[in-house]
Amino acid sequence: MFPLQVVNRPNAALRSNIHGIDLKVPVLGGKKKPFIFFDNAASTPPLKTVLQQMDEFMKWYSGVHRGTGYKSLVSSRVYDHSHDVIAEFVGADPVLDTVVLVKNTTEAINKLSYRLGLKPGDIVLTTEMEHHSNDLPWRQQARVEYVQVDAHGRLNMEQLQNLLKKNYPRVKLVAVCGASNVTGHINDVHRIAELAHGFGARILVDGAQLIPHHCFNMKPHSHPQHIDFLAFSGHKIFAPYGCGALIGPRWLFEQGAPEYSGGGTVNMVFRDTVYWGSPPDRDEAGSPNVPGAYALAATLQYLKSLGMLQLSRNEQRLTSYLMEGLGRNREVILYGSTPRVGVVTFNIKGLSHALVGAILCFEAGIGVRTGCFCAQGYVRRLLEETENPDHLQYYMKRELHKLPGMVRVSLAAYNTEREIDIFLQLVEQICQNKKAYRDSYQWSEQLGTYVPKDLGVESLLEEIYQRVGF
Repeated sequence: MFPLQVVNRPNAALRSNIHGIDLKVPVLGGKKKPFIFFDNAASTPPLKTVLQQMDEFMKWYSGVHRGTGYKSLVSSRVYDHSHDVIAEFVGADPVLDTVVLVKNTTEAINKLSYRLGLKPGDIVLTTEMEHHSNDLPWRQQARVEYVQVDAHGRLNMEQLQNLLKKNYPRVKLVAVCGASNVTGHINDVHRIAELAHGFGARILVDGAQLIPHHCFNMKPHSHPQHIDFLAFSGHKIFAPYGCGALIGPRWLFEQGAPEYSGGGTVNMVFRDTVYWGSPPDRDEAGSPNVPGAYALAATLQYLKSLGMLQLSRNEQRLTSYLMEGLGRNREVILYGSTPRVGVVTFNIKGLSHALVGAILCFEAGIGVRTGCFCAQGYVRRLLEETENPDHLQYYMKRELHKLPGMVRVSLAAYNTEREIDIFLQLVEQICQNKKAYRDSYQWSEQLGTYVPKDLGVESLLEEIYQRVGF
């Protein structure tokens, strides 16, 4: 159903399979340059192979479960099997665990926050390095305490242990990212799991930034370092079709009512009684995203055939190459430490992060991300900034360039040293010509970015609209 292949050069194979890898984008001077995509931590491009498989599958697409036509029978089997493929990719137990398919990591964590059955007085430990999606949902369900980070953005493991001990047995969950979307820092989640279990707590790993970059295994339920819950998104691992996964113990999802109810979640409905379906059905309300499930499973099978270990090693090599290049420039401030996935954040002294991102775009066709990356508290800590309520006015006025932030380069295994060289050369050029760049760019509230002064905003908007068909 999901064909495998054996590949000798996985990184080259992955690159050749990236849809749009040869896309050229307009830059200043009326030229076009190959687009360099360094924003993989936000969303990755899709794979040609999977798009081709999707085209064939969509001929057979239909509503799943209880349909008697051939299309429904095929789609139902594909959808159900996709759960198994996803579970196998991360070493989940096919009997003891269930895979609940959702839109993305954010929805997965929100779902878990409702399904855990937290009570007043229960505590969730999370950390100062979390994405907002692994912070805000817990605030609505329990008392939240935060494990601090040091000046390099690393977790204070001693404080984690002290908080577990101090609040025993009220800590019900430790919610931690596998890797930071700001610094790329990799947490030792299996060690954290062992600590949590030692104090009667479970662990959730936000795997949005870890699963796309590293081999991962949840480990057996009997293992002290077992990962109780795992959440990740398909759109960050080359399957951008709106499907993600929440994986956890089946017994928990057999209890209680789901936060969303309706079609597909029940076995029987009477006037006064509802008999809920078995996992994962009771937590997948409504008509499911069958194409998204298929795309995610097919993508994971393809990456498995390439070899996640080999892909990870290449990404680590590229990350080291990038950091060494940036580290040689005295005008560049680097954030975070190792070990890390291919996420590197920096600033150039005396320049707005938003301006640097715009220059990379308009001068060389390089796509990065700037700002706080939905992790404002962590970014403030790294920048040694304090919370400032006055900053809210910049959001209201769409003056995001006035807010503290960073430039983020996020790599994947398909990127190349040549692309990094082009990037490093332009960074050097920016550092040597700061005043000239400041004078030649202006902030556009319409676009939420800096634009070259000699490039009219209206003409730029028209160019964008034409490209997307408006």
